Amino acid sequence: MANLIIRFKKTIVTIFTILMILSLAGILFVDVNYNMQDYLPDKAESTQALEVMEEEFDSGIPNARVMVGDVSIQEAMEYKHALEEINGVTEVLWLDDVMDIRTPVEVSDTSTVETYYKNENALFSVTIANEKEVEATNAIYDLIGEDNAISGEAVNTATEQEMTGKESMYAAALLVPIIVIILILSTSSWVEPVFFLTAIGVSVLINLGTNIFIGEISFVTQAVAPILQLAVSLDYAIFLLHSFQDYRNKNYKPEDAMKSAIKESWPVISTSAFTTIFGFMALLFMRFEIGSDLGLNLVKGIILSFISVIIFLPAFTLVFYRWIDRTQHRVFVPTRFEGVGKKLLKLRLPVLILVLLLLVPSFLAQSSTTFTYGMGEPPEDTRLGTDVRQIEDSFGDSTSTVLLVPNNDIGKEQEMVQVIENTDYVSSVISYATMVGSVIPQDFLEEETTEQFLSEHYSRIIINTEAGTEGDLPFTIVEDIREIASSYYGEDALTLGESASLYDMKEIVSQDNQLVNILTILGVGIVILINFRSISFPVILLLVIQAAVWINLAIPYFTGTPLVFIGYLIVSTVQLAATVDYAILLTETYKNYRRYMPKWKAMKMTLDDKLFSIAVSASILSIVGFVLWMTSSNPVVGSIGLLLGRGALLAFILVITLLPALLVYGDTLLQKTSLGMKFQKEDEYEEDN
Repeated sequence: MANLIIRFKKTIVTIFTILMILSLAGILFVDVNYNMQDYLPDKAESTQALEVMEEEFDSGIPNARVMVGDVSIQEAMEYKHALEEINGVTEVLWLDDVMDIRTPVEVSDTSTVETYYKNENALFSVTIANEKEVEATNAIYDLIGEDNAISGEAVNTATEQEMTGKESMYAAALLVPIIVIILILSTSSWVEPVFFLTAIGVSVLINLGTNIFIGEISFVTQAVAPILQLAVSLDYAIFLLHSFQDYRNKNYKPEDAMKSAIKESWPVISTSAFTTIFGFMALLFMRFEIGSDLGLNLVKGIILSFISVIIFLPAFTLVFYRWIDRTQHRVFVPTRFEGVGKKLLKLRLPVLILVLLLLVPSFLAQSSTTFTYGMGEPPEDTRLGTDVRQIEDSFGDSTSTVLLVPNNDIGKEQEMVQVIENTDYVSSVISYATMVGSVIPQDFLEEETTEQFLSEHYSRIIINTEAGTEGDLPFTIVEDIREIASSYYGEDALTLGESASLYDMKEIVSQDNQLVNILTILGVGIVILINFRSISFPVILLLVIQAAVWINLAIPYFTGTPLVFIGYLIVSTVQLAATVDYAILLTETYKNYRRYMPKWKAMKMTLDDKLFSIAVSASILSIVGFVLWMTSSNPVVGSIGLLLGRGALLAFILVITLLPALLVYGDTLLQKTSLGMKFQKEDEYEEDN
């Protein structure tokens, strides 16, 4: 393979350049989906309900709340008509839809009135069509001005569509200079970091461009996958190019140096890539398809990075290696820290005891954290965050749920609606039964009077609740509504809406969590088992990284911070897959030294040699995570960033402190449970402890 790369180096560079250009064009045709509902499985009740409603009704689910202050009833009606005229708005519900507004509000039902009109503030329930969120939301902002407010699922989607691209560019603008500085400190050439970033950058662009064959990706994948791919696979390029430079320093010719570098780097790079790939593959088995969407892109990205480093980077380096020779500089940071291993090993007992004390509480705490399943709370310093709090202060935390039931018995529907109206935290119910009643036959009414409530087969009932969108109470309300509807209509009753979708999401991702974690551990464990031909090595390595995962995910529980569950689920997989490389590198080096050194000396040499390499990898991944956290207004992406940044840091600390202790103390066990593992006998050397 090395001979072919050397022979066709210019052709390889040309082919990858063409692929990169085609991929840049392909990126423009990849759609980004911001609707989390679309990623629920087909069997989820809210998904089935949405399909039925789209077939039976023209209007959708109320997904925005618009509040206009300091208006009379008549002025509010003018705003309602103006909202209805906005392109993308399919329906506007207000007070006149639930009562005769010619009746003075003073003598009307107070709770009904105050759901829509309170202290001269009017609150409209608005339905915005899918893919029209940005256009409609901007038009509503223009209509209501700065002093009034809009919130809801459609506004969240519109905000994310406008912000995700900008924030990704901002994150990249911050990250690239930081990564370049780290790489300059770890190399002896000013342009060597450019080679690293070019090799991985090409694979990132090809990965993004090949999404054209998928059609669309989720907003989480768009924001997270490219940066994660860069951070996780940059090591592969560093391993290869450092090895190439080492052979060049031994007076090897460039072609011979590259052959030797490929041969030497292959085991480390391939093991690293395969553990990451198998770890990310676990995400493909998530029923909540945002996980599988991200997993597919990460697996594809790591494979492309591996190919790029093994084929493109050697060819590119051999074509342009003179640039490296001409831009040499002194080494700013030594790549080997003499004596650091001895100091770190002194921490072995305190760290071992501390981790053992933390392990069980962390495991229990990480599964007991308070989770949110949607987008979470928008940041307070944004227009959306301000508007949400303004509406909640005036009208409370309200949400709408749509119930679809067969329309073959209006009397039964009316009876069921009365039961729902008496349910705790239900503020109002809008339906054919409440608006028209069961006395007047449908055939006697005009179509525009019935079309929003009745279709050929179903009645559409809008239930407004005042308990928020998600959490124990909103989910209990969803259960109550479903139970009541089921008692009248059995499985023919369907619920949908943001709360119903989040309830289904909670049920699905909670089951996904166990499956994905088990598959991640099994996948990574099998790769380590094959690589080391050992039963004990996988157990020790996985224990160290999993301890870092549990401690990381337990911190929100101890700080009382709600955690976005999608972030929790993804990071519990990604952190293990991305940071196990640190443990593999340290263990592989220790194993090699141990063949001809006593265990304590071998571990000290290992830490002296590999601390810098592990620190560079961990610092890049950690910084990537923290930059994502700081730059993203999306709570899901921000949560993933914070957990990833903190997780990489914790994994680094445990790999250089806990793992050495476990390897040294388990030295005899490692030999006995590994195939062909021959270590130097301890009694032939004085133990330097």
